[in-house]
Amino acid sequence: MFRNVQPAPPDPILGLSEAFKTDPHPDKINLGVGVYQDNQGVTPTLECVKEAERRLIAREMTKSYLSMEGLPKYGQHVQQLLFGDSKVIGDPSRARTVQSPGGTGALRVAADLIKKVFPTKRIWLSTPTWANHSNVFRAADVATESYPYFDADLSRLDIDGMLSGLADVPSGQVVLLHACCHNPTGIDPTIDQWRQIGTVLAQRDHLPLVDFAYQGFGDGLHDDAAGLVALMETVPELLVCSSFSKNFGLYRERVGALTILAGTVEAAENIISQAKACVRANYSNPPAHGAAIVETILSDAELRSGWEQELKGMRDRVNGMRKLFVATMKAKGAERDYSFIQEQRGMFSFSGMSAKQVDELREKFSIYIVRSGRINVAGMTPANMDRLCEAIVSVL
Repeated sequence: MFRNVQPAPPDPILGLSEAFKTDPHPDKINLGVGVYQDNQGVTPTLECVKEAERRLIAREMTKSYLSMEGLPKYGQHVQQLLFGDSKVIGDPSRARTVQSPGGTGALRVAADLIKKVFPTKRIWLSTPTWANHSNVFRAADVATESYPYFDADLSRLDIDGMLSGLADVPSGQVVLLHACCHNPTGIDPTIDQWRQIGTVLAQRDHLPLVDFAYQGFGDGLHDDAAGLVALMETVPELLVCSSFSKNFGLYRERVGALTILAGTVEAAENIISQAKACVRANYSNPPAHGAAIVETILSDAELRSGWEQELKGMRDRVNGMRKLFVATMKAKGAERDYSFIQEQRGMFSFSGMSAKQVDELREKFSIYIVRSGRINVAGMTPANMDRLCEAIVSVL
């Protein structure tokens, strides 16, 4: 039966990493896949994570299953990071959290939940958005549409187009928003713009689904959640898919969460029961180790303080690479002003390069960038910056 099965096309991001691995060039540069790297080009294990693992190994007594919702304290910590001490939430029982295998797992549970309880609804994605968003929702048989987001000519948020586009969406749909560090553009709304977005969503009875994969990589844990909190001022219900892959460096442990904020406590109980049914039919219950690491760190004042300092170090390094890239491009004679990259936040930026130019970078210089022109700024280092900028200037 398998004889006539055709191969699937390679993933545009993960496939790029496979090609990078087999490239023999000694000075190859990978700016494709979205993982943090330090100045030596290594994705490190945080010291707070190492200490948490030492403690877990010493006290762990069982490998039995977790519940479908996962570790209870983990869910509490997730909500504290998302909502902080905000009074907007009111009764905390309105919020319920399901631990998931990474942020992508949270998105898939959300997709299954939407299909299960709102079978005719579509989900609306920003143009552009993370390349895997449409894959996840289509796999769950949830139709996808798009709304305007990025002004490519000015490299800024097209807020007027966004608000107009969302107002034109048929009422009662699901709208996916990036909480911070928009992937792939690195451009986020201001707090006032978040409030405008929330007003339109409330007027049109849309349900926001907020993808929160990079908390702490923009301006800090609290500041990066400010848009979500502003949104909660106007919308009564929402879904949040969060991830600890980036801010804890727990990529391979697959640590994420789906948090549901309902209008009432009764509604929260009902919708979480449906979410658990989706979990049961998908992966049954979540893995324990990565979530236990997060729970251990966030439950201990010393470990949490250490984590926040390490996270700040990662954020500062990425912002430093943005600044160095802009300065180096200018020094290498680039005709375009790249200062917009310094103003963006998170690990990603749209370079404005064409697919042809991206291909030329790979073929001539062994520099790997997604064909959309998205650059992972965390792949830049002081050691590779000169070579990178010289190559980019040569293909522009």
